[in-house]
Parts: sequence; structure tokens; C-alpha cells
Amino acid sequence: MKKILIIGHTFPEPTTTAAGSRMMQLIEVLRQEYTIIVASTAVKTDKTAKLESTTVSSKNIELNNSSFDEFLRKEQPTIVIFDRFITEEQFGWRVSEVCPNAIKILDTEDLHFLRKAREKAIKENIPVEKAHLFTETAKRELASIYRCDLSLIISEAELELLTTTFSVPKQLLFYVPFLFKTEVSPSKTPGFSEREHFITIGNLLHAPNVDSVKVLKNEIWPQLKEKFPKAELHIYGAYAPQQITQLHNDKEGFIIKGWVEDCKTVMQQAKVCLAPIRFGAGLKGKLFDAMQCGTPYVTTKIGAEGIAETTLGDCKKNNWQHFIDTAAMLYSDEKQWLKSQQIGFEILYNRFAKTNFEPSFLEKIKHLEAHLQNHRNTNFFGQILQHHTTQSTKYLAKWIEEKNK
Repeated sequence: MKKILIIGHTFPEPTTTAAGSRMMQLIEVLRQEYTIIVASTAVKTDKTAKLESTTVSSKNIELNNSSFDEFLRKEQPTIVIFDRFITEEQFGWRVSEVCPNAIKILDTEDLHFLRKAREKAIKENIPVEKAHLFTETAKRELASIYRCDLSLIISEAELELLTTTFSVPKQLLFYVPFLFKTEVSPSKTPGFSEREHFITIGNLLHAPNVDSVKVLKNEIWPQLKEKFPKAELHIYGAYAPQQITQLHNDKEGFIIKGWVEDCKTVMQQAKVCLAPIRFGAGLKGKLFDAMQCGTPYVTTKIGAEGIAETTLGDCKKNNWQHFIDTAAMLYSDEKQWLKSQQIGFEILYNRFAKTNFEPSFLEKIKHLEAHLQNHRNTNFFGQILQHHTTQSTKYLAKWIEEKNK
């Protein structure tokens, strides 16, 4: 079998991040046709996915070290996938030098420059719709997209942004969202009367999630607690910093639960998922977890981006009173709760079924294998960026390597 090398920002942690779940989904698709090596400079943790199998292996690599070149020469991958643009900046030039005929694919996860621009807008009290996108991070990320043969885009909203606002050629981009295997139904999840409490979940080192928890604490939960005195809000997520853990308050029912290995178990026990996301990019894994578990969610325009035009729980104007009223309605009205649940099931089935994307994704890769040089000739601008950027990155890395000796 031909070989794919995935260079990860970290080793996948599907129980802590949506990015980890997304990477495992890609591996599941690709391992049908290829053997896979997942490599990273990061240290494995107790939450790292168990990768070793007959078709998947893992490897620790070093940054700014020519040992990676030797590793490439030995493995000779047909395809190299970069997990986020930072890894392409660090290792892309080495791949181009040692394995010039390897297909280079960038998995953006989400557009980092978009998320950072929106975060800055929130801090400066500017509407996120007016966030300044033409930043240094945007230049770096777009340069990485051009240097690669293909970039995987997780959200249709981001695909549109790249092709319209930034005029990125469509042949360099490929839409692959979260992928789901089976149809879900109410019969597979607990019903309205079997559930209690509110829930939110997400990696608590991730800035949008930290901000979301603070909004819940200060703006939303006091009013919901007043409406439902016996209700609690359970906050799940790995790597919670002190600024989050100190918000725990049993009396207020604001409960910091921390990491949970199986998020679906706790999500199915909750009645409503709350996601007051003010900034971010990509697709929000917590909302997909909620839909799979038949748990209605309430979110913002940013939270719902790329999922559907509208669902029962979307609060498009980031109006917290509207958010609170919607959450209260779903928590107390079984008819509306069931309607919202069904909408979630239909979104998963109609828009994110694995069978809708897997064949075309594999076909796209096969086409690149067969026509790589022609494809690269249509992206001559990318070759120019490769020529100039490679030199500066290359010699900086070599200088650091010599310095470290």
C-alpha cells in the first residue's frame, strides 16, 4: 500500500478536542487505501488516541533537525498531510526538498486567522462581522494554502470566504466537514423526561470556550437559575485553567466538571446544551456531539456557522436575552424540545453523512496522484511562494539547528 505521513501539531486527542476527532475521522477514511504514519513533535499524553494498528503507526519527530530529512528518505510517503498551517511552515520546505513528488495537503482544521481576527474584534468591542481579516496571520495561512497542492476546508462559510474575499482558486480547496457514519433517531437516546440540567463542553485551553464559560457565568446562568432553581449547569472540558476552575459554585449550580472520557454519556443525560460562542471559526464539535446525542442546543450566529442556515436553537444576533428565552423554552417545553432534536438529526443525516464525502475525497486524492504536475502548473503562484518562502524558512531552521548543537 502507498503511504501517507500526517504531521500533527499534536498527536490526536479525540476526547479533548474537536480537532482530534476530525483527524481521527480523516485517518479512518484514508486507512482504507493507504498505510498511515502520524508524526508530531509533541509528547503523547494519557488522552492521546491509540494509533498503533496494522495500517497506522506513530512517530516522534524533532523540530529544526535534519533527522526528519532522514526519516523522509526512509519512508518516502506518497502524500504528506500537514495538521494546521504552522506544521507546514515548519516542515513543508523539508518535504519539498526530500520528497518533491509527494502530494502536500494542508488540513486547516479551522482558519486560524479568522478566529484570531474575531477574538481581537471582541476584545476591542467591534462587531465580529467587521473584524479586520487582512492580518499577518492571514498572510502566513494563505501562503501555506498556496504552497500546498490541496487544502481541506471544514466549513462552507470558510470555503466561501477564501474563494470570494481572498480569491483563492477553487482547485486548491476541498470541502471535508465532520463526518458521521450512521443515522441517529430518538429511539437511541434518552427522552425529555429522562434528562435534567444544562451542559456545555469544550477544551478549556481554547480561547473561545474560555470566553463562552465566562459569558455563561456572568450573563446567562443567573437568569436561567432563577427560572429553574433545581437546575444545574455542568461544564465539561480538559485542561481547565484556574480562571475557569475558580468559577465553580455548588450553591449557584455552576459546576465545573472537568474532563470526561466519554462526552456522549454526559451529553445524553443533559436536557439542553448551551454554547454562547462569541468568536471562533470552523465547525463547533460540541454542537455535533449534542446533535448526535439528541440534545437540543442554543448557540450564536458564530456557533451555528457552517452547520445550517437556521435551527431552533440559533440566536443569530448574539442577544443574550433571546439566548436565555430560547434555552428556557427548550428546557421546559417538550414539544419544542422534540422539534429541535429532530432538526439536529436531520442536519447530521442530510449535511454531514460520511457517505456523502468519502468517495469524492478519495477520488480527489487519486486524481492528484495521476495529474500532480499539471495541477501544480495551474498554481504557479504557489511555486513562486514555495521558492522564496522555502529559502527564508530553510536557513532559519538550519541556523537554529546549528545553534542547538
